[in-house]
Amino acid sequence: MQVLDGRLIGGSPVRLRLRDGLIARVEPLDAAGTDVILAPGLIDLQVNGCAGIDVNAAGFGAADVAALTRTQWERGVTRFCPTIVTAPEEHIVAALRAVADARRADPLVRAAIPGVHVEGPHVSPEDGPRGAHDPAHVRPADPDELERWQAASGGLVRIVTIAPETAGAVGYIRAATAAGILVSIGHTAASPAQLAAAVDAGARMSTHLGNGIAATLPRHPNPIWTQLSDDRLTASFIADGHHLDAAALTAMLRAKGPSRSVLVSDSTRLTGCAPGDYDEPVGGRVTLHPDGKLTLFASPLMAGSACSLDRCVDWAARHLEVGLAGAVRLASDAPARLLGLPGRATFEAGTPADITLCRFDDAAGFQAVGTVLDGVVVAGGSHHDTG
Repeated sequence: MQVLDGRLIGGSPVRLRLRDGLIARVEPLDAAGTDVILAPGLIDLQVNGCAGIDVNAAGFGAADVAALTRTQWERGVTRFCPTIVTAPEEHIVAALRAVADARRADPLVRAAIPGVHVEGPHVSPEDGPRGAHDPAHVRPADPDELERWQAASGGLVRIVTIAPETAGAVGYIRAATAAGILVSIGHTAASPAQLAAAVDAGARMSTHLGNGIAATLPRHPNPIWTQLSDDRLTASFIADGHHLDAAALTAMLRAKGPSRSVLVSDSTRLTGCAPGDYDEPVGGRVTLHPDGKLTLFASPLMAGSACSLDRCVDWAARHLEVGLAGAVRLASDAPARLLGLPGRATFEAGTPADITLCRFDDAAGFQAVGTVLDGVVVAGGSHHDTG
C-alpha cells in the first residue's frame, strides 16, 4: 500500500512512516510492526459529548467543538456527527451555529464533522420511549423549523431522529428526505402502521434500536419487531454492554445483517469521567455507575452512554460473534455508506486515507493508537516511525 496526497493507491497491511505529521511513506509490515493494525477510520453518528464537553450545554461554542473533535481523534474516531437533543429551538440553533463556526475555522474539523445529528425534539412524550429527553420541549414536527436549522448552520443537519407517531411526522419526513437529510426513527411508541407510513415517506434508519422505547412491550407486534423486519431500515445499536446485552444484540444483528447495522456510541460528556452523581443539561440528575452504566438518578432508565466508539468496538469484538473485523466494519464502512461518504472506510485504491491504527489482544482488547484523517495524522503520531 502507498499513500499519495492523502489517498490510498492499493496494497495490503502496512506500517506508516511519518514526517511533520504527514504520511511520508508506507511500508509492508515486518516482524516489528505486526502488532499495529491499520483499520478503516471509525465513524460515529451519535456523539452528545465526551471528556467533560457537552454538545447540549448552555454556552457550547466553536472552541468546544474543536476540543470535542480532538477527543474523538484521540479515541480512533476519524469522523463523527455532534448530536443535539430535544431543546428549545434557540438552543438547537445556537449549537448548530457553534459547529458551523468551528468547521469554518479549521479545515480538519470541517473534514471530521460531515454533519450534525438532531435527535428530537419530535419524539414520543411518553415516559419510557422519551428517555432522558425533556418533556417540556417535546413538540410536533415542523418542516419550517427544520428549514430554520439549515439556514442557521449552512445546511449542516445530516440526520434527524423522529417518532413516527408525532403530529405532522409524515410530511416532515417527506420534506427532510427531499432535502437530502437521513431520517431516523427513534424514541418511539409507534404502531406498525405508523412505522410503515414513516418508512414509506422516506425514513431509512432506526436510532439505537432496542432503546428509547417502553421498558415492557407486547410480545407482538411491537416497534422493535417492526423495525427489525423492514429491510429498508438500517439500525444503529449502542454496543456498550449496558444498552443491549450480548444475546439481544446478537439476535438483532442477525436479523438486520451487517449491511443494515451500525454501531454508535451515544456518548455523553461523562465519557471518561469518574463514577458518581452529576447534574446534566439532558436528563437532569444522573448516576455514572462504577461499571460504566449511565442512568437517570435513582432510576433504571438509561441517560445516554459513557463509552466512546472505540470502547463499543472493543465490547462488540469481545462479546459478539462478529469478531474484531466485523465490529470495525459496523463502526466504519456501515456509517460511511449511510452518510454518503464512499471510500472513507475502505482500503481501495484512490480513496481518501482515513485510518484508525489500533492494537487488539486478549489482555488489553481494542486500543486505538493513532488516527489518520485525509492522509493527515491527527492523533498518535508519536506511536509510529517518523523517518
